[in-house]
Amino acid sequence: MELEKIHYDNKIVKAFIIATVIFGIVGMTVGLLIAIQLFYPTFNFDFQYTTFGRIRPLHTNAVIFAFVGNAMFAGVYYSLQRLLKARLFSDTLSWAHFWGWQLIILAAAITLPLGISSGKEYAELEWPIDIAIALVWVMFGVNMIGTIIKRREEHMYVAVWFYIATFVTVAVLHIVNSFEMPVTFFKSYSWYAGVQDALVQWWYGHNAVAFFLTTPYLGIMYYFLPKAANRPVYSYRLSIIHFWSLIFIYIWAGPHHLLYSTLPDWAQSLGVVFSIMLIAPSWGGMLNGLLTLRGAWDRVREDPVLKFMVVAVTAYGMATLEGPLLSLKNVNAIAHFTDWVIAHVHVGGLGWNGFLIFGIVYWMVPKMWNTKLYSVQLANTHFWLGTLGIVIYALPMYVSGVVQSLMWKEFNPDGFLTYQNFLETTTKILPMYMMRAVGGGLYLVGVFIMVYNLLKTAAAGKFVPNEEVMVAPRIKVAHNDGYWHHALENKPVLFTTLALIAILIGGIIELVPTFLIKSNVPTITSVKPYTPLEIHGRDIYIREGCVNCHSQLIRPFRSEVLRYDPKNGEYSKSGEYVYDHPFLWGSKRTGPDLHRIGGKYADSWHYRHMLTPQEVSTGSIMPAYPWLYEQLIDKSLTAGKIKALRTVGVPYADGYEEVANEELDKQALKIAASLKTEGYETQPEAEIVALIAYLQRLGIDIKGEKMAENQ
Repeated sequence: MELEKIHYDNKIVKAFIIATVIFGIVGMTVGLLIAIQLFYPTFNFDFQYTTFGRIRPLHTNAVIFAFVGNAMFAGVYYSLQRLLKARLFSDTLSWAHFWGWQLIILAAAITLPLGISSGKEYAELEWPIDIAIALVWVMFGVNMIGTIIKRREEHMYVAVWFYIATFVTVAVLHIVNSFEMPVTFFKSYSWYAGVQDALVQWWYGHNAVAFFLTTPYLGIMYYFLPKAANRPVYSYRLSIIHFWSLIFIYIWAGPHHLLYSTLPDWAQSLGVVFSIMLIAPSWGGMLNGLLTLRGAWDRVREDPVLKFMVVAVTAYGMATLEGPLLSLKNVNAIAHFTDWVIAHVHVGGLGWNGFLIFGIVYWMVPKMWNTKLYSVQLANTHFWLGTLGIVIYALPMYVSGVVQSLMWKEFNPDGFLTYQNFLETTTKILPMYMMRAVGGGLYLVGVFIMVYNLLKTAAAGKFVPNEEVMVAPRIKVAHNDGYWHHALENKPVLFTTLALIAILIGGIIELVPTFLIKSNVPTITSVKPYTPLEIHGRDIYIREGCVNCHSQLIRPFRSEVLRYDPKNGEYSKSGEYVYDHPFLWGSKRTGPDLHRIGGKYADSWHYRHMLTPQEVSTGSIMPAYPWLYEQLIDKSLTAGKIKALRTVGVPYADGYEEVANEELDKQALKIAASLKTEGYETQPEAEIVALIAYLQRLGIDIKGEKMAENQ
């Protein structure tokens, strides 16, 4: 058999590694900045572009899509070539993919601090960037599938299965969740409303975790861990069960993020059941990874690559056990909206993704520079700083979450809430926030040590841009050994089709009935569309990222109804959200729920509170928003907003956009006059007036006469 000389493309891998390191530092630094703002609000430097609400999405996007995303591409491109014995399909596509992805990250870094946001968590980027993401993702997919087709290795290894599932599923998730109606180049409204928007968003959000943060990294684990341990993967059969059961079950679990919400019970129950089932494939994968180290555990003590990988796989096991437990309704009742969820997310992010990235980078860089790691001792220092950072970060968040949730629910012997003022529960956990910042700081210091170590490693070696290897031509092999799955592993198109079907089943069964069966979203006749001024105010609420700290979902618990709507005793109903494009339920209560805030305080209270929160609420950690008093709303956009909302189903009358600004002026003048009577002079067009209009509208409709049309 004549061997063939080919060259693996290391240059593209190097570029993605550099981007990983740069954006990792940026994302973690922003994370540290907002962590400090939670106990020292003025750490935003009184600058609107660095407030918590605006740069929290910058942190999550930078870490998820820039740090973890770039590392994923580096790991996939490095391993794919070696698993398939083929150079990547197209160098041009590789570099178009690289620069396209970096431009998307740059666009996110510019638009998010400017407040250009769709308001959907983990999908905040506006529609032009969404289109760019789809195009670049297709480039990645074509490059990957093309490489698979031209492979010289007949058999597709398990890592490649996970890469295929990642590509097809992320494409489906992104496209379905990104249906939007543009208003301008920088503004759009979600095509879905209220509870339907919530279901689509958390179907996307949960499975973005599954298929962007998990499946590609499982593929990376299946390649790099056996390489680093110099052992074959523990069980081929277990990897088959792991793959198919994981991708089929994961897609169903999204509704567990919406327990006790207005989502139909059947959808919530499906989310819980499939979340619990998810433990089996997740732990199957974890055990397959850890047992691969059989006979090599002695090396874990000395080898920093294996150390990082072992902790990463262990963190994966912890996170995938904790996630299903959080989906149990009795646990969720305590944990949801608290820092417990923050701890859970960061065990997965810092432990699973972060440590696996560090492990593969420490593996790839010496090999691509044809040298040894500069300092094993520095890598070990990085490992222990990172481990200590995760522990100091996560433990206070668990304590904080449980303590605050129990305080929210505590009643005194007379049947009243013990802590009626939400702020009392916030000030108690500030020491935990400080400890979290310390943990995050330690983790970041470890990253800087890694950067120094990698730079010194690269300086000591010589980069090999095109790695020469001799490979045998592809030989078709008949599989008669009894493993039916072997035949499937030789047919990438069929394999991709089956993977697509596996992930579509759950999505279709969960999403379609919610849109087609009217009784799933009961309407309320007293709930009316927002006024033009309230629309502007709602857009400001989205721009400032208020949803990152305040929920708009009162769950059917006595403690929540008494706290947020003591007079009327109303928890949130599906019919209240039918005109909400997008929904703004939030996922964390750093501040109180606002769904019944309308009419609770005078206009002047909101005016003073947004200007100087600490003077109105002593001990508040909310930042001030002085720019809302100077910046004016753009009334030329009103007509476009009305038209766009009408297109997605809000029943504004034809021609209403022509008189909308007249109605806007009347409402604005009324609020400005109200403020003036209490000594606060402001322009009617000031943004603070629109925001007050929106806040005063929340929950008002349900307090009037209500009648369910189809109940």
